Amino acid sequence: MSSSLLTYLRPEVAELKKRLDEFVENECIPAEEEYEAHVRKFKSVKDRFSLKAIPTCMNRLKERAKALGLWNLFIPPHLIDKVPDPALRPSLPLSYREYGMFCEVLGKCPHIAPEACNTSAPDTGNMEVLLEFGTSHQKKHYLLPLLRGEIRSAFLMTEPQVASSDPTNLETKLVKRQASNGTVEYLLIGRKWWSTGAMDPRCRFALVVARMENSNSNKHGVHTIVLVPMPQTGVVLERALTLFGYDDAPSGHAEVSLQSVCLTKANLIAGEGSGFRVSQARLGPGRIHHCMRAIGMASRSLDLMLERSMERRAFGKYLAEHGGCQEMIADAVADLEAARLLTLNCAATLDVVKEPKLARAQVGLIKYTVPEMTYRVVDRAVQLFGGAGVSDQDHCLARFLVGLRSLRIADGPDAVHKRSVALLTLKKFHQSRL
Repeated sequence: MSSSLLTYLRPEVAELKKRLDEFVENECIPAEEEYEAHVRKFKSVKDRFSLKAIPTCMNRLKERAKALGLWNLFIPPHLIDKVPDPALRPSLPLSYREYGMFCEVLGKCPHIAPEACNTSAPDTGNMEVLLEFGTSHQKKHYLLPLLRGEIRSAFLMTEPQVASSDPTNLETKLVKRQASNGTVEYLLIGRKWWSTGAMDPRCRFALVVARMENSNSNKHGVHTIVLVPMPQTGVVLERALTLFGYDDAPSGHAEVSLQSVCLTKANLIAGEGSGFRVSQARLGPGRIHHCMRAIGMASRSLDLMLERSMERRAFGKYLAEHGGCQEMIADAVADLEAARLLTLNCAATLDVVKEPKLARAQVGLIKYTVPEMTYRVVDRAVQLFGGAGVSDQDHCLARFLVGLRSLRIADGPDAVHKRSVALLTLKKFHQSRL
């Protein structure tokens, strides 16, 4: 698909995006200083992950987003009719490609804008799972409050003791047994880490990936996803994890021990052994969201880079007049445009094929190329800013750099995705020769 078609928006979508552009530029980005100043007032781990640490500007911005029709825009067209309350449906149905372009805008203010519009990870993925696979009870008690923005959620998959990039290694187990009253119950036992959202004081449930004990299924049929209410007996938040020194309070990431957490059949998502299928449905669109937000960070960094180059002078002329700076700008533009078109092409493919597994090659490709390309853009901006670029006290670049570096690991390391793309390419080539 040509670049002009990939970036085309229907008139009504273009109008909605203009509203989002103005909201992020004029309200979210100016609120960053207020947000950070509020969180910095709290020093202890306990206080930083408490309700009082949540900046008051968030509620104000959420109400503005709702009024502007920018709430819950992540919900894809095929799931809109499954939203229990029509008032919580997006103001305009967006394709994966169209929403991807909205994510780029949200990514320019990654710690405020997504939450303000109720499009934060891991909440969006969890809401999609509950929309598609949740029971009526799960939708009523967990999905609806999440759609309203009243609560937050977590997703627990990665484990500290195994290479979690291979999901067949996961050791957290779900033990099925008969209770004393004759009913079936499950015990969840294991340890997770990098559990994004688990430290948030508003977190009211977590989706946890576990393997059925003594399952005779194939390696992709042993996993089950369970919904665990939070807080819950047996769920212990062992520690808040830092990302290159950032704790991302008040949401954060946690190491969690699951100490014989007692569950029932009502806590299962899509039944026993459906974990791999549910995870794949969740991760495909989610990666597009992540990549386009990364592109938003890179886009804002490039703008800052251009402004800096035309304001600062060295050796008798503006930085923008130096050949080395011009080369950095040109390379940044190339990386940014390539990342954007790769991701939008992936989203457009998903719009056509509908099933994430049918777009595995395109999803795999953006998983390792886009984080690396956007990281390079921000890294060049840091270099141009010099000392100001490596501090987060005056500019956003240092924090963006950390976020994009971690993205190369967050959904599995680059090597795993390269392996997948290579195998799919080899298979396609082999079949073409038959």
